[in-house]
Amino acid sequence: MGYDFDWAALQRAWPYLLQGLQMTAFLVIAAMAAGIGLGTLLAITRIFAPRPVAALVSGYVNLFRSIPLILTILWIYFLMPMVLRAVTGDPNLSVGPIYAALVAFVLAESAYYCEIIRAGIGSVRAGQMQAAQSLGMAPWQALRHVILPQAFRNMTPSLINQTIALLKDTSLVYVISLNDFLGAASKVGQRDGRVVEVYILVAVVYLVLCTAGAWWVTWLQRRKTASAA
Repeated sequence: MGYDFDWAALQRAWPYLLQGLQMTAFLVIAAMAAGIGLGTLLAITRIFAPRPVAALVSGYVNLFRSIPLILTILWIYFLMPMVLRAVTGDPNLSVGPIYAALVAFVLAESAYYCEIIRAGIGSVRAGQMQAAQSLGMAPWQALRHVILPQAFRNMTPSLINQTIALLKDTSLVYVISLNDFLGAASKVGQRDGRVVEVYILVAVVYLVLCTAGAWWVTWLQRRKTASAA
């Protein structure tokens, strides 16, 4: 028995699907920006801070890299309101799914970005720091103006790869009923009885986005190799 595809159903559902895609884009951009910012601070702390502080950062990174991301999302969504209620004394205080998802993604992704950035800083020759300081720069000035710009150039492909993984991980927000692209598609498909069509569309969109990111990584790596030759 054949299946009668109704691709016009996608056109009718597109406004709702577009809202889900916009939510996915917002989560990716916000989590990437905040994750890289926090990850940079964690990496610098892990490299240059006293050993006890570096050990705490290492524990943070290992924790969030070891537990499933879906568990982090559930922790933040269900446990954060309980903690905030205990601190503020407000029994009605709650955390919405958007804020819970953002906090969970930033906490988890910053741990991954930290390791990428730490490796990027390590890829810069040690003499660069000494040379900058010999010119009168303070250590933080040398780090900001000399080390980090070179490190970010070296680790851009890895950062893009991690962001591609983040894009796919955003689909996990279904567990807290947040309408990302996949969640919106699931609801539309079940409502209209067109699950096959909407899931094919979702697969195509994710394939195009991830392929474009992978192509960008390859182009950057080739460019770096050509410039080093």
